[in-house]
Amino acid sequence: MLVPTLTAVVYAEWQTLGGIIASMGACFLVGAFFLMGKVKNDAVYAKEGMVIVASSWVALSLFGALPFFLTREIPSYIDALFEAVSGFTTTGATIFTGEGTADGYLALPKSLLMWRSFTHWVGGMGVLVFIMAFLPLSGARNMHIMKAESPGPIVGKLVPKVRTTAKILYAIYFVLTVLEFLFLLVGKMPVFDALNTAFATAGTGGFSIKTDGFAGYSPYLQWVVIVFMLLFSINFNSYFLILCKKVKDAFNLEVRVFLGIVLTAIVIITINVYTTACELYSYTVGEAVRHTAFSVASVISTTGFATENFDLWPAFSKTVLVMIMFVGACAGSTGGGIKVSRIVVLYKGATHEMKRVLHPKQVKKISMDGHIVENEVVRNTNAYLVAFIMLFVVSLLLVSLDPAVAAVSNNAIVTNFTAVAATINNIGPGLDAVGPVGSFAFYSPLSKLVLIFDMLAGRLELFPMLVLLAPSTWRK
Repeated sequence: MLVPTLTAVVYAEWQTLGGIIASMGACFLVGAFFLMGKVKNDAVYAKEGMVIVASSWVALSLFGALPFFLTREIPSYIDALFEAVSGFTTTGATIFTGEGTADGYLALPKSLLMWRSFTHWVGGMGVLVFIMAFLPLSGARNMHIMKAESPGPIVGKLVPKVRTTAKILYAIYFVLTVLEFLFLLVGKMPVFDALNTAFATAGTGGFSIKTDGFAGYSPYLQWVVIVFMLLFSINFNSYFLILCKKVKDAFNLEVRVFLGIVLTAIVIITINVYTTACELYSYTVGEAVRHTAFSVASVISTTGFATENFDLWPAFSKTVLVMIMFVGACAGSTGGGIKVSRIVVLYKGATHEMKRVLHPKQVKKISMDGHIVENEVVRNTNAYLVAFIMLFVVSLLLVSLDPAVAAVSNNAIVTNFTAVAATINNIGPGLDAVGPVGSFAFYSPLSKLVLIFDMLAGRLELFPMLVLLAPSTWRK
């Protein structure tokens, strides 16, 4: 919390500073209390790794909400928790309704605007992956923690030592963030705006500090953000391979499929938006390409920035955007969603089964990039999909019980469906009442708790949060 503290000092927000310092004090006291205990058994296996990660993220969220709550900028603790979880999980869903100041910023102190964006950057690569770069843990213990926190079906080490892998990942993350910050400054974006934007883009979070989202910035700045949203959506292993001069290996099947989906979505939505009479917009070809590219990059990277209210676009365009919501980014990136690698494995698994039906005696393994996909990976991918569907259905049913939705939504089914999709995939905006110009403020506390769980589960690839709730986890 030193970042919002320094911001409060720079902008002389003394009243806000008190709440932030009180939050730091609460962290210190609770941390000191837990350090007083002695650990009898420090063995970390798969189950312990998942419990460590899930419980750490819950604690992180509970304390991350304190600056909003103790400064009274968000009077309700549930709302403050929703905002904090949305920040750390890089979702970008917000309870703020768009009220702003005279200069167009969201009606929050600069220090809390910085805190919102910085939570994206902290949560993007993974809090515990960062800590692992400094903790004196053995490689095996570190690996179980990294597997539980890192996105994607396959988690491996870039180099033999896990701590070195964590350092490499964060070095790439840091360099890309600095590069975006510099490109934004070249486009004459104010330093405060550039810092917030770089933090939010790097974590593919999408909290906007302006009431009009990204619409008020120049086309150059919008293109910069488009490029970096896509860069942060690609597996960071690819950048390491490029540094090792293995360019061919860097552009593996997952990256090629991801870029193919992005390009296809941009082309078909641009044609649809440009040729169909929209309710509010009449684009030139260049504007249609730019706004479509921004929306596609924002949704598939699960960032959630917006230059236009795509909820007013034709039904076909909105359908494509909802579809790529579920696809998401590449494994090993800061993006959310099911992940392109899982989609590829599921597709290959389905075609493999069809071939087995036609040729029962044929013996052939599923492969990607010339490597055999182990049965364990296929089984885990299938289990993930089943768990995803079950959690999605249960969450949708619980949120649909909320009577508050009917008062603000023209289509409650669309609002609830995309609200759950946007939170479990860590995207941010959905459609209708939770669209790019809407917010999640109208939901009841119970619905917000359901969506909070979805955000945490989506960020941690479901199983750590589900394991944390399983009674068998806590039996001796």
